[in-house]
Formats: sequence, structure tokens, C-alpha cells
Amino acid sequence: MTSATPQPAPLWQPSPERIAAARITAFQSWAAERYGAPADGGYAALHRWSVDELDTFWRAVADWFDVRFTTPYERVLGDRAMPGAEWFPGATLNYAEHALRAAEDPARAADAALLYVDETHDPEPVTWAELRRQVGALAARLRELGVCPGDRVSGYVPNIPQAVTALLATAAVGAVWTSCASDFGARSVLDRFQQVEPVVLFTVDGYRYGGKEHDRRDTVTELRAELPSLRAVVHIPLLGTEAPEGALSWDELTAGTDEPVFEAVPFDHPLWVLYSSGTTGLPKAIVQSQGGILLEHLKQLGLHCDLGPEDRFFWYTSTGWMMWNFLVSGLLTGTTVVLYDGSPGYPETGAQWRIAERTRATLFGTSAAYVMACGKADVHPARDHDLSAVKCVATTGSPLPPDGFRWLHDEVAEDLWIASVSGGTDVCSCFAGAVPTLPVHIGELQAPCLGTDLQSWDPAGKPLVGEVGELVVTNPMPSMPIHFWNDPDGSRYRDSYFEMFPGAWRHGDWITITDHGSVIIHGRSDSTLNRQGVRMGSADIYEAVERLPEIKESLVIGLEEPNGGYWMPLFVHLAPGAALDDDLRARIKATIREQLSPRHVPDEIIEVPAIPHTLTGKRIEVPVKRLLQGTPLAKAVNPGSVDNLDLLRFYEELARTRR
Repeated sequence: MTSATPQPAPLWQPSPERIAAARITAFQSWAAERYGAPADGGYAALHRWSVDELDTFWRAVADWFDVRFTTPYERVLGDRAMPGAEWFPGATLNYAEHALRAAEDPARAADAALLYVDETHDPEPVTWAELRRQVGALAARLRELGVCPGDRVSGYVPNIPQAVTALLATAAVGAVWTSCASDFGARSVLDRFQQVEPVVLFTVDGYRYGGKEHDRRDTVTELRAELPSLRAVVHIPLLGTEAPEGALSWDELTAGTDEPVFEAVPFDHPLWVLYSSGTTGLPKAIVQSQGGILLEHLKQLGLHCDLGPEDRFFWYTSTGWMMWNFLVSGLLTGTTVVLYDGSPGYPETGAQWRIAERTRATLFGTSAAYVMACGKADVHPARDHDLSAVKCVATTGSPLPPDGFRWLHDEVAEDLWIASVSGGTDVCSCFAGAVPTLPVHIGELQAPCLGTDLQSWDPAGKPLVGEVGELVVTNPMPSMPIHFWNDPDGSRYRDSYFEMFPGAWRHGDWITITDHGSVIIHGRSDSTLNRQGVRMGSADIYEAVERLPEIKESLVIGLEEPNGGYWMPLFVHLAPGAALDDDLRARIKATIREQLSPRHVPDEIIEVPAIPHTLTGKRIEVPVKRLLQGTPLAKAVNPGSVDNLDLLRFYEELARTRR
């Protein structure tokens, strides 16, 4: 669990030429001349300066990216308390104006702002000029519909260009965007949208996934009936159907040639509402600001991800996950954003690599689970596809296991920047991850991000190095929520992040900060395995067990029992053709004993038909723990938050048989 000494050689080291060409290198030199940043010492020195001189750092970011303040700011931080930090008081601006800036350059107007591909067609470009025209037209129509700054506009839409246009038009008006993926059921959507009471709903008639068309018109009818706040519904005919009665036509709303009008809103004006998974109650409605997201995403995408006008940015995501919002922000750096709407594994597991090839993606983002699935499915990306454009493969959603690093290095390219990143919906950004000028070590995130004072704390609030502790951020980030919706006294917000360590953001992950400054994520701290006083993250168990070819996926739970005992079952979803016999049980136990800890060998190994996930693909641990403790299903989990409710009935029944 502690970092190894001496430090093994890195898996990848950026060349001197790559370091010299990185935008973060140019930023450091520029900030040294103008703002007193350290000219020497590399990234570590720059990061230390960015957290020690927080105000100066964020002023430098705003200047470097030429942020357009319609009204200038009085100072960078009016109040730096957490929660409640006040960023750039007095300033006004507009996120959408910055997202469309590349369209103002005549030399770029005909370039692709978006590349859209699905399971049925080759990449289709939407030019900067066309995106700007559509946003201008739609923003004008929204104003005609009476949409005002602060009103909520919702989208029940897949990852398609119309969703991007709708988000940007909403932001241009100063309204607040919120979206759900079109495969969410009505209850899941209503759990989210009913909280924020949208006045406009953008919908599709259906979507394509796994080679099939999925009609969603009945679900849309239900949403319309259950959202009395709606003034207008906009029909996007993805499957070619006519608009239902009372709905407006997308094509008609975006047919105009109105020049975009960008509402100048305060820096902390709401931009969008994102939602927590909501597995044990209604999802938290997380509100982030126009200015906070603008600054944070410019830093993250323009410096950490090294994106610019020559890049193509592809991340496999849906509109129900914060990574979609992050992906759209690629426009801020003038980057071409690749939108893929379809199954990640259709017609075969390697489908995402084919998309990267067809779109000439330079940064390819995916989930750690997808990388591991490719390894098990004997996928060979470099052999079967031209991936010469790919400079970086980034992963998130869960920690990328060491075998995932090795597989990417061996099967994609030896000279490949592998960026395992970790952050959260809560900040719509990363706490740690990609740094183009640093080496990559197997199983580790490269470093904490600029402006983020990331620390590992013990229960007493003491910083740790080389030991597992709570992920804590000790200074404010611009994209931290300005509030939760329907949380007037801020109590739910404070309880979510600031209860354990008042004044410091406690995220709920176990991490190790190594002696060479990298970060290891061990999994959620609320599902930590604590055997005989020794803590271990569930992610460590998964990484070891899922190396076995027979194990498709696993779920481990640590259960404190009333008699003082501790029961730790491991649930396994087997690969096709595998059997959970005595031999496999013995190999699972030996793997955990030898690679991790004899204390954390499971008490039982139980086969299950599949592992339950949230709607954004994360394993469900805490609700399963509650079920095994005897909590009824209706109280242990919010049904609208899980991908397959029937999978949870197994654990409810298991709890009954154990009592």
C-alpha cells in the first residue's frame, strides 16, 4: 500500500522535444516573466506556486487564455472560505462566447468544430461557422419563448451535435442547462429534472445502440406529463419521426441567421446542473458556475490535456455523465470535438479504437473498464487500426489497474502518453491526472493538477506521504459547486464534503500521494475494507482479481456485523464458459493473499449473474452493503439510479437467508 522504494523506471517518459512543445511549458515561462512563477524546477515547482499563490495563479490563467470579461473583476478571490469561496467578484462574462471564439477567425470558420459519428455513418463535420449560426438562431428563439437568465433548460438527448448547440444556446441566454442520456428511464430523468423545474425540454424520438433503434416517444410523453414547469418541448427527429402534437421542430428553431447575443452574466452565475448518482436517495443537483467552469476547463484542457486548434478530442461518454460537459469544453481551446453516439462495444469490443482511427483523434478518452475489457477480449488496436494520430489515451471512471497501463503501452504504442485521471461530477474536472511534461508510472496518476492543493489525510487531519488516506483539497477550486439546488441553507452541501474536515473538501476517495509526487487512487472511502485494523480500497481487490481470465467483473463488500464480527464476501461475474469450482476459488484467494494481503482474503466467493452499476457505469457498493445489512431494497437504493434493479434483488435475498 505504500509507494515502492527505490522508484521503478517509468513506463513512459516525454521526450525533450515534447516537453519543449507542451503548452504548459510555454505557460510556465510566460507566467515566470509576468507573474513571478518559478522559471526552473519543472512541474513540481509550478504546482507548488499555483497553490501557494492561488490568486496570482488564476489571474495568470485568465490572462494566458485571454478570458473576455465584459465587466472587469475587482479581485480574484473575494472570500476563499470553503464552502462559499467568492471568485472574481464584479466580473461578468459568458461561457458560450468563449466556446465559439474560433468561429470568429475567418481562417477557421470552415474547419470542423464538431465531428459526429454513430453506428450507421461516417464522421459528419459541423463547421465553426455553422455551429455559431445554429447557436445564434436557437438562442434568439429561446428568448422569444420567454427564457430568461436563470431559467432551466433540459435535454433528454444522446451525444449528438444538437445537444451541444442546445447547451451553448442556453448558456448564451444566461439560462441553466441540464441533461440526461436518452437511455435513462422516465423515473431516473424525473428524479433529476423535477428538482430543477425546467421551462424547455429538448428531446429525441429515439436513439441507436448496439445495432438497434430504440424508440423513446412514450418516455417523452411521460416526461411532458410529469414536468408541469415546461413551456416548450423541442422535437429532434433522430429516427426521422414527425414532431408530436404541441412540440416544436428543431429544424425550424435553428433555421435563422440571427447573430449570437451573449448575455453578460456574473462570474458565479449558474451554467449547468449535474447530478450525483443518487444511489441511496434523490441525486444531488450540483450547480456550477459560468466563470468557474470556464477557468477550470481552460486550465484542464488547454494546459493539462495540451489541447489546441490542431487537435481532435474524443471521449466516449453520454450526456448523463460529467465527461460530456468536459468534452464539449474542448471547444474553448479551439479543438475539434468528436461526438460518438452508440455502443462502446458494437459491432465488437474494439469499436472505440475504430472511432479513434476514423476521426483521427489526438486525445482518446475512455473508461478504465473499457481498456480492461479490450485486454480480456484479445483486442489489438495498433495491429488492426491506424492510430498514428493518437498522442494520448486518457481514462477515468475508476482507477486504471497496472495491467491496463501495460496493455495500452504494448497494444497501442510504446511512445504513448497514458493519462489516468480522477476528479468527479462534483467539480466537473480533475483533482489529479494528466501532465504532458511528466513521466508515467504504472498504476499511478501523474500528479495533482495546477491550483489544486490535493492532500492525503489521516483521520486526525494530518497529511500523509506514501500512506493511504482521505482525498482532501485544502483550497477552493473555481468549479466547486456554487450550491446544490433546493438546498437553501447549504446544509446538504456542507454535509457532503465538509463534515469530516471543516474548511477542507473531503471527496470520499482513498488515495496515496507517493514520495515522487504522483497519486494512487484506491477506491471510495465509504466502501473501504477494514480487516483487523488494516484498510484497503476495493479497487485494489478488483485490480488483482480481475486479472484472472475467468473473472469478468467483481464486487467486494466489507460488512461490520452486530456481534462484532466482520464478513467480507466477494461476488464474481464469470466470463463465458468459466465455472466457479474449487480450483478457481483457490486461485482467487491465492491471488489476493499473495498480491495484496492475507487479511483481505474474502470469507466467501459467490457467483452472480452480473455486477450492478449506476447509470454512469460505476459499481454499486454502498447500497449492496446496506442490502446485506438487512435494509429493504426500497430504502437501500433509489431505483432510478441503477442500470438493472433486478440484480440487486439477489443481495436482498442473500441477506434474508443469512439472518
